[in-house]
Amino acid sequence: MKVGVIMGGVSSELNVSMMTGKEIMAKLDQSQYEVVPVVITRTEELVEKTKGIDIALLALHGKFGEDGTIQGALETMGIPYTGSGVMSSSMCMNKDITKKLLRYEGVHTPDWLCWNSMEECSVEAVEQLGYPVIVKPNSGGSSIGAQVVLNRESLLKAVEAVFAMDSTVMIERYTAGDEITCSILNGKLLPHLGIRANQSTWFDYQAKYEDGGAIEEVIQLPPELDALVGEAALKSYRALHCSVYARVDMIIQNGIPYVLEINTLPGMTSNSLLPKSAQAAGLSFQELLEQIIAISLEQRRKERGGQYVGC
Repeated sequence: MKVGVIMGGVSSELNVSMMTGKEIMAKLDQSQYEVVPVVITRTEELVEKTKGIDIALLALHGKFGEDGTIQGALETMGIPYTGSGVMSSSMCMNKDITKKLLRYEGVHTPDWLCWNSMEECSVEAVEQLGYPVIVKPNSGGSSIGAQVVLNRESLLKAVEAVFAMDSTVMIERYTAGDEITCSILNGKLLPHLGIRANQSTWFDYQAKYEDGGAIEEVIQLPPELDALVGEAALKSYRALHCSVYARVDMIIQNGIPYVLEINTLPGMTSNSLLPKSAQAAGLSFQELLEQIIAISLEQRRKERGGQYVGC
């Protein structure tokens, strides 16, 4: 089977994607797959560079990678791909839509505002949320551009900086508590990981991707809280129509899990959370990739009514 590892992209997360792609290529079983690097720097390259592959293993992050765009393009070309489908990818990439759906399903998520222009900015509305708040791109990832804002004086400057990166800005109430992440593979929970940043006050970009940036370890929660966390993670996964695998990030405050976001293409670098969670479940990185490929092929066949071009 010819596996094209698609990496790079056109978003602010290009560097993270390249790290993910290189790590995936190093861990794939070369005796089982013909592994082909597919580095995309312009969207129009996709058709030419994916010719002849049997499956696209997506190592992309951000716009074009996680927002349903490349998923739709690959479906049009008849190439199966890993991870969630078009609709789920699109919804999960939009944090505002994600949180609205979570609220509808009764899942706790921090209060928020979403602005499409500086003209919509309301300092008074933010003060109703209460400082501190996190200002971040509505469609971004890896905490790129996200800032913790402590007061009115810093707010508009932070909002302007995020508008330079994205067309929509989210202002979310900062929720202090224990940060955890719940990885899901084929609809089943993997062990939860607790996260504690070493140098930062929160789990920012440096904490996520620098060696030693954070302590990430399997945690054992009290049974009642563990049930609440698992229910919130799986309900989020199902509400957003995720498939194959995903990672649900949340904060536990006063015994209540608050879901922050759902990652449909979570990072797969040496420091990433999903491989660590899989390892705790007894799955090596190589075995995790094998399962993702196998489950994705089956998922794409189901979506095509049992048929898939090229498979």
